[in-house]
Amino acid sequence: MEIKSIVLRQIKMDLLHPFTTSIGTEYDKDIILVEAKSTSGRSGWGESVAIMEPIYNEETVQTNWHMMSDHLIPLLLKKSIEHPDQVSERFTRIRGNFNAKAAIECAVWDLYAKEQNMSLSKALGGVNEKIEVGVSVGIKESEEQLLQEVERYVSEGYKRIKIKIKPGWDVHILKLVRNQFPDIQLMADANCAYTLDDIEHLQALDEFNLTMIEQPLDYDDIIDHAKLQAKLRTPICLDESIYTVEDARKAIELGSCKVINLKIGRVGGLTESKKIHALCQQHNIPMWCGGMLEAGIGRAHNIAITSLANFTLPGDTAPSAHYWKEDIIEPEVTMEDGYIRIPNGPGIGYEPNLKRIDKLTLYSKTFTNREV
Repeated sequence: MEIKSIVLRQIKMDLLHPFTTSIGTEYDKDIILVEAKSTSGRSGWGESVAIMEPIYNEETVQTNWHMMSDHLIPLLLKKSIEHPDQVSERFTRIRGNFNAKAAIECAVWDLYAKEQNMSLSKALGGVNEKIEVGVSVGIKESEEQLLQEVERYVSEGYKRIKIKIKPGWDVHILKLVRNQFPDIQLMADANCAYTLDDIEHLQALDEFNLTMIEQPLDYDDIIDHAKLQAKLRTPICLDESIYTVEDARKAIELGSCKVINLKIGRVGGLTESKKIHALCQQHNIPMWCGGMLEAGIGRAHNIAITSLANFTLPGDTAPSAHYWKEDIIEPEVTMEDGYIRIPNGPGIGYEPNLKRIDKLTLYSKTFTNREV
């Protein structure tokens, strides 16, 4: 597969509603889109999930642009590739920078699937025809506002409700939600807001029959999560701690978690995602796909990876209209009775809306393979 050129575009999209977690509030999203063009005239698309500040991980939109422009794209265009799995191999000499690597690799996967005239889901080994959809509820200004939002999402058919928590907005909030909605699949996401000093406090969550508590301790921790899991009935789900299949192996062996949340951007792309999926399936660790407020292209990749067999829990891949007044793909991602159908068209199965993308583009740059 000869890649003729790579186009980077930085766009800015306003969120429909502010989204607040324990680490901050987002009102809009700067996004880098990656378009990989082959000599056949086809294009594959990827999307960076990095944000403007290094508060989820060490990457930002600006560092992603630099790493892609100055390091990753030159490596990719150095010679042709036969399969997208070779992209991560070629990037091995560059440490970290998983968001940047994933954005390029996902574009190549989309291009590869289109060249093979198959859906990205099938190219990855997906088996599901539809996926269950969960939704994430940010920290609100009042308990009443939170309960109203949960009620709306339950009535809309979402299969799982995730509540963002932090010290001072946790036990009493989950108790209110559980009392009003005794039968829903409910989980809490702490975004690293607690320490081992909070063990007794976190044990109070056991009474609410939560599906899981996500990443209660430090973003780079595996050892303390094992200590905490031994004290909780509630399953711990790791998010920020898992960057590679080796991280997942160590966490499983230590007993640090009973569930893993996979984010394609966090782990460096779809090839590493497949490896983590295979490991978790081998060890009977259920998985789900987390969200990073993706626009339509990133959301389409999430849908494709969630079609793999071991994604047995509802993910954060909510419909386009949950986040955006207008998305950048056609058709937009929609949900029916709490499910999203896996598209069966070539590649991601959604077409980028180039007119919309051009309108949102702040700047762009094209990188050409001079040997083609």
